[in-house]
Amino acid sequence: MANRPVRVGLWGAGMISGAHGAAAACLQMPLVGVASRSAERAAAQAARLSTTPLAYADLPGDADVVVVSTPPQMHAGDTLRLLAAGASVVVKKPLCTTLADADSLVAAAAEHDQRVLYAENLAYAPVVAKLIAMVGGLGPLTHMEIRTMQALPTWGDFTSDEWGGGALFDLGVHPLALAVLASGAAGAGPVVSVSASLIGGEGHNSDEHAEVELTFRSGLVGHVVSSWQAGPAHVWDVQLSSATGVLRADFWPQPSLEHNGEPVPLPASGLPLPFVEDLGYFGQLRAFADDIATGRTPFMDVAFGRMILDIVCAAYSSAGHGGAPEAVPFNGPRDRTPLQLWHGDQE
Repeated sequence: MANRPVRVGLWGAGMISGAHGAAAACLQMPLVGVASRSAERAAAQAARLSTTPLAYADLPGDADVVVVSTPPQMHAGDTLRLLAAGASVVVKKPLCTTLADADSLVAAAAEHDQRVLYAENLAYAPVVAKLIAMVGGLGPLTHMEIRTMQALPTWGDFTSDEWGGGALFDLGVHPLALAVLASGAAGAGPVVSVSASLIGGEGHNSDEHAEVELTFRSGLVGHVVSSWQAGPAHVWDVQLSSATGVLRADFWPQPSLEHNGEPVPLPASGLPLPFVEDLGYFGQLRAFADDIATGRTPFMDVAFGRMILDIVCAAYSSAGHGGAPEAVPFNGPRDRTPLQLWHGDQE
């Protein structure tokens, strides 16, 4: 690997695997192929990315890094198998469906030289890097609101019980991660408790709208909204303020950042598909390749992914108890999915 480009395999053939494949192409990392539960989907994605359709049994093969973008209930088993076979692994969000599985992934990462990256791509986006670099200059935060709001996806099994959770579990991990990163940079400390309300949808058990209050060690209370009930227009934004200033970032339709109402310049992407860089996929894969080469623990490691799942599980449990605050780290059952915690399946 030291004498040749990093070779990448894609484990899953959905939309997100395409973003990772595009990032690999932009980094001139050869794609060894795409595997899927469906041979037809593997073939279609492989054609789009000019690579080879594969069966899961074919990976890792000669891939150095395998990107796992299967449904969340498969993440833990897929990642453990690939690590045991010698690959480094990028596992997409959400990390997995239970804290027990998250514990096993943290242990496996330690055993395998931290060769697992939790794919919170926004943590590697240029607009987020700039936001986090500037937030410390605001002084103690008095307000935090982060929203990810869009229509319910028309593909995938996002609302199935097997998926493990709905809008907060799948989409909401993005604003929760940004809240944790911003609070750390601002000196507000970690999340110590969560209160949440969830609204379900028709024909399934999952949540389609979530509102969460995060209490940080400093006493700051942050507000996170994650929704699949927002219609066709995406609203992904962040507002952070103190007694002396305001930072506001938007991620859609293109990234922008303001400080006290004035635009903050952001680097222009020079890639053929700007979203690959603007949303962090390019920087994420490049950083992970450097992490592997230097033996460094990734910035977004599986311990971070487990921390976010701790917050998620506490939020679903809170919603199941009328919004009563739940401590973080979550001290409830570790073998239950977020949906089970919300609906009271704790027997």
